[in-house]
Amino acid sequence: MTDTADHLDAYPPSAEFAAAANGDASLYDRAATDREAFWAEQAGRLHWAQPWTRVLDWDDAPFARWFVDGKLNVAYNCVDRHVLDGYGDQVAIHWEGEPGDSRDITYAELLAEVSRAANYMTGLGLVAGDRVAIYMPMVPEAIVAILASARLGLTHSVVFAGFSPSALRQRVDDAEAKLVITTDGQWRRGTAAPLKTAVDEALSADGGAKSVEHVLVVRRTGLDVPWTEGRDIWWDETVSLASPEHEAQAFDSEHPLFILYTSGTTGKPKGILHTSGGYLTQTSYTHHYVFDHKAGQDVYWCTADIGWVTGHSYIVYGPLSNRVTQVVYEGTPNFPNEHRHWEIIEKYGVTIYYTAPTL
Repeated sequence: MTDTADHLDAYPPSAEFAAAANGDASLYDRAATDREAFWAEQAGRLHWAQPWTRVLDWDDAPFARWFVDGKLNVAYNCVDRHVLDGYGDQVAIHWEGEPGDSRDITYAELLAEVSRAANYMTGLGLVAGDRVAIYMPMVPEAIVAILASARLGLTHSVVFAGFSPSALRQRVDDAEAKLVITTDGQWRRGTAAPLKTAVDEALSADGGAKSVEHVLVVRRTGLDVPWTEGRDIWWDETVSLASPEHEAQAFDSEHPLFILYTSGTTGKPKGILHTSGGYLTQTSYTHHYVFDHKAGQDVYWCTADIGWVTGHSYIVYGPLSNRVTQVVYEGTPNFPNEHRHWEIIEKYGVTIYYTAPTL
């Protein structure tokens, strides 16, 4: 047996690792000395179409306004600027499906897909300020839908695909979503489980969801789905045929980016609204420094679901704003065996693995 005295209480990084790290203890000092200058420096890592006039407006505390008068496009910061900087051929997403199918999506390809979705959503009549509900498993189109919404100034509400029809309906009604984006079904432990059916159940209950005008459906499992003519639309017959060219428009730093609802276990779900400039500054900053991510070198994998805030912040907005190459996996961690995650790590050469203790 090993004596407990041999066990270390701390595992400091090597000197070589620390020397190459994105951050050091000076971050604390700079933030403490002048916090507004510190956050202005972090916001400066992003592309702003119009500079801010004031870092923080705290006059109406506890309501904060960050980067007042500044304008930016969140999707432009996550996709376009990397392509314009010459990194269009870099893989943005190594996507691994649960059945074993996979796709590598470059930044140039991601930009084209997001542009197609933005063009089609505009064609549906959606305008900045409208709300979109996204009820999807971990497929690339879910990330495309999120970024297209951000690109157009549409406030998205991502609903975890494991939630019930009634939970979806509560969130659709509260946000007054005009568009719901979903899939025909989702793969779970080797079985195709229906998802569009749950959307129909949600939207038809209690006299019908008054706000919803269209349901956009991605083919994933090939399941037969119920269909409402005039409302329901196949992604591959519409979005996939739209123009891959789209010019992003800048929005105010305080423009609403997304609503994420509490679980509802202690009452009616409460929608938490995140705005654009401050949120993107924070997630981009924390992803860069906490994960010590090196663009073009690391392969990063956050195993969360996009239905949670971790997925919003550390699969979509933080990583992509930092020109990540990341793994996105559709399925459960122990199917078809307990080694699935390690097989994926080996396949893609993952260097940064971000998961939950419960795993």
